Amino acid sequence: MAEHSQLQFIWKQISERVENLISPISYNTYIKTLEPVDILGRILVLKAETPLGASTIMKKHADKLRDAMAKCDLGVKDFRLVVEGSEEFPLEYEEDASDNFQASPINKSFTFDSFVAGANSKFVYAAAKAVAEAPGESFNPLFIYGESGLGKTHLMHAIANHISQKYPEKKVLYTTCENFLNEFIDSISQKSSAKFRFHYRNVDVLMIDDVQFLKNKTQVQEEFFHTFNELSAQNKQIVLSSDRPPKEIATLEERLRMRFEGGMIADIQPPDPETKLAILRRKAIDRKCPIPDEVLEFLAKDSGHDVRTLEGRLTKVIFASKLHEEPITLDLARKALSESVNETEEQEDVTPEKILSAVCGYFKQKKEDLLGKNKKADLVKARQICAYLLCDMLTLPLVAVGNILGGRDHTTIMYARDKMEKLASLNDKVAKEIDDIKNIILKK
Repeated sequence: MAEHSQLQFIWKQISERVENLISPISYNTYIKTLEPVDILGRILVLKAETPLGASTIMKKHADKLRDAMAKCDLGVKDFRLVVEGSEEFPLEYEEDASDNFQASPINKSFTFDSFVAGANSKFVYAAAKAVAEAPGESFNPLFIYGESGLGKTHLMHAIANHISQKYPEKKVLYTTCENFLNEFIDSISQKSSAKFRFHYRNVDVLMIDDVQFLKNKTQVQEEFFHTFNELSAQNKQIVLSSDRPPKEIATLEERLRMRFEGGMIADIQPPDPETKLAILRRKAIDRKCPIPDEVLEFLAKDSGHDVRTLEGRLTKVIFASKLHEEPITLDLARKALSESVNETEEQEDVTPEKILSAVCGYFKQKKEDLLGKNKKADLVKARQICAYLLCDMLTLPLVAVGNILGGRDHTTIMYARDKMEKLASLNDKVAKEIDDIKNIILKK
């Protein structure tokens, strides 16, 4: 049982954010009357006065509550409502089969509207939209594959967001293969296999990212096979992503491979020059930063294959504009990328340990706190900047960065990286902090 003072503090932060997201009448009627009673894992248990009030909250205000929790970043990701004497919202919440298992967070900004579909991705985009419009009716499973940084996770989140909006009654579970694996191992050690199965099989849509990590995991493949079969038999939608097609996933059991190939397999190819320009224009608009076409064309040229590198080049130019207080021109873009190339030449000596040490020293934090679970605002900021620098200065996959930062999920790293990229382009103080730390790492 969580301490009362801790519960009150967490709920105060969350409820104040919710107050700004809904009408005063709705807030005073439904949210203000809630009482925090416990925290289970990362679920906040809230006591409502009546079953009708609890039902209204779940139907009309659940997304706002979850959004507020995500923005507060206090360690809770979801909530559970209980009502004394209610069968629908029983107070005996300790026995809930799903309390110990968590889905990965869904990025609300990853929508179909924000995805730039070019010739390289029109087919997979259309397939993803079809699944989101009618889950379980066609393309089941939908298997999306492609190299890192091309938009697989964006489409996964877009599907989840669309289904949650169009079919709020459907239960959507998005997670990573790594998280599925870890929770499966925990369920064995804690003798809670029944709860694990309930969590993953009691859903309408199951989405698992990076299923290539099933390779060499015989016992996990066995569990996933049965989960897949049970959901498929009920016409529940399954969406999977991987960096390679099923036939190229080493040591994948044949029966599981056949099921992966039994639906729609769609790949994302690297973007062509026209699509790169469209992506850059869209990102510039999203950041409310007008950029001349000649600069966009320069950024698109020789930018590699993945969208993430393309966005990184754009971020460096916006960052340079803010840092030097100059308008974005072709000369500034050349200078910004030239500085980036010079940094790359010196990065042979850059290691994760040097980045961790520089961040800890700059923000006066202990390394064990940075890698731990403390959610203090200044520590969270340092941790997110560290994640950004590990992604920006080293060519490491998100999973590897998550492991360096205390075993965090790759979607958490992606969120931190994207958040700091955006802040660096909009906030001069953050841009200077990142630049200062880079100079410390590179000993400039």
